[in-house]
Amino acid sequence: MATIASSAVKALHGMLTGGTGLPYAVAAVAAREQFPLTPIEAGQVSAHLVAAELAEKTAGVSYPAVYVYCAGLNNTLKEKFRTFSGKASMVAEVRVTHDRLDHVSRNLELYTAAVTEILDAHRGDWGGGMFYAGEYKVEYGPVKRGGRNFVQTAKIAFDLDVSV
Repeated sequence: MATIASSAVKALHGMLTGGTGLPYAVAAVAAREQFPLTPIEAGQVSAHLVAAELAEKTAGVSYPAVYVYCAGLNNTLKEKFRTFSGKASMVAEVRVTHDRLDHVSRNLELYTAAVTEILDAHRGDWGGGMFYAGEYKVEYGPVKRGGRNFVQTAKIAFDLDVSV
């Protein structure tokens, strides 16, 4: 089952860092909203689950940052005689920082919109027995100290149907 999780993370990471991924989507959202956003490069999208405090202390995180990971697997055996037939719970966690409190939440909303637009554009078959139906849930965290004074996180959670 570990290969299911890593395959799902790899597929999501590829979508976010590809040609029509976050570099493109962030620029499109910034132009549409007429609000300046710092571009997200492929190196700012990480395929790891790392606590924000730990990332700042050890990895020298560059904001904005996006972390993609598989939060869990649920083998419901919807399809009999398959090794795995169920759901992979995926998360794309967006973290932003700013020195002004009023800009943190606005930046986070726009970066989150860029991620959800990429998900909307990739509904359907992801290959390797993975299928994304299009449903997701966004949870915004509180503003905390960190980064360049203030940091805030949003988690975009969704399920992939997996059959292998």
